[in-house]
Amino acid sequence: MATLRNVKDEGHPNPIPISVNLMPNGPVADIVDLAVLAENLGLARCWVYDEGLVTRDVYVTLTAIATRTASIPLGPGITNPFVRHPGATAAAIASLDEFSGGRAFVGIGAGGGITLDPLAIERSRPLTAVAEMVHVLRRLFAGDRLDHEGHAFSFRNAKLDYARPDIAVFVAGRGPKMTALGGEVADGFNLSYIHKDLLGSHARALRLAAGDRPFLITYSTMIALTDQEFDDARAQLTFRLVDSPSAVKELIGMTSADEANLRSALAEGGPRYAARHVDPEWVSSFVISGTASECAEEVRALMAANDIDEFQLPVLDLDGAAQFIERTAEMFRR
Repeated sequence: MATLRNVKDEGHPNPIPISVNLMPNGPVADIVDLAVLAENLGLARCWVYDEGLVTRDVYVTLTAIATRTASIPLGPGITNPFVRHPGATAAAIASLDEFSGGRAFVGIGAGGGITLDPLAIERSRPLTAVAEMVHVLRRLFAGDRLDHEGHAFSFRNAKLDYARPDIAVFVAGRGPKMTALGGEVADGFNLSYIHKDLLGSHARALRLAAGDRPFLITYSTMIALTDQEFDDARAQLTFRLVDSPSAVKELIGMTSADEANLRSALAEGGPRYAARHVDPEWVSSFVISGTASECAEEVRALMAANDIDEFQLPVLDLDGAAQFIERTAEMFRR
C-alpha cells in the first residue's frame, strides 16, 4: 500500500493526513493544477471522482495528473463494477501505476444514481458485484490467469501481465454489509458522508474484520464555513440520503414522503434543485460546519475518537477550489 504523507503541519503537535478528492467537472488542465497544488502542500493522496457522463473521464484525468506530479499517490475515488468491465478497470489502473512510477491505487464502490442513471444501468446486487470486483482485481494484479462466471461480469482465460501485485484496493460504502466486506477483503475503506454518531461503529467493524493486517480508514465529508458552503452541503446530501441505509434515514427522521420528494426533485432538476427538501438539521449530522478552528478541532476529535487514519476533502467545484484546498491545509496547521 502506498505510504501516507502528512500534510505539512508545523503549528500543531498532532498533524493528520489530509487527502483530496477532485470532481473533474471542468477542463482536465484545471483539475491537474489542483492536484499539483495538493502535492506541493504535502497532502496524503489525490483521489478523482468517477461519475461517468457527468464529469471528465477519470483515467484521462488521472494520467494527466501523473504527468505533472512526482510523488502523490493517485486513483479513482471511486469507481464501480457496472460502468466499466472490471478487466478494463484493472488494465487502466495497472497502466496508470506503471506510468506514474508505482503511485496508483483503486477505490471501489457500488456506484450511485448520479453515475448510473444517465447510462440506464441498474445497480443489481451491489454487494456481490463489489466483492467479485475486488476478487478479480487481486487476481489480475497478481498475474493470475482468470476464469470467472460472475453476477455482473465474467472472464475467460484472462491475464494481465504488467501489474504491480500489491496495488492498494479501497472499498467505499455506507451500509453495514459493505463495511464488513471492505474490512475483510480490502486494504482500506472510505467512510463518506457517514452520520457522525455511526462513525465509531463503522470504524470498529472495519478494524475487527481487518484483524491485525495493515488497514487504512479514510473519512470524507464537506467542511462548511459559510452559509453558501452549508447550502452546497445540502445539495450534496440529496442523492446520498436517498441511497443511504434505512437505519440512517430512521435516525434522522427522514420519512418515505421525504425520500419521495427528494427522488422526484433529483429527477426533475438535480441536486441543487432538490436541496430544499433536505432539512438543515440533517446537515449537521453529516457535515463539519462552524468556524475554521471549530471545524479543525471537530475533525481531529472525530478521527482520534474513532481510530480514523486520513481525512479526505471533497473538492466539488472548480470555482475557488485552489483557495479552498489551501484554506483547509491551513486550518489543520493552526
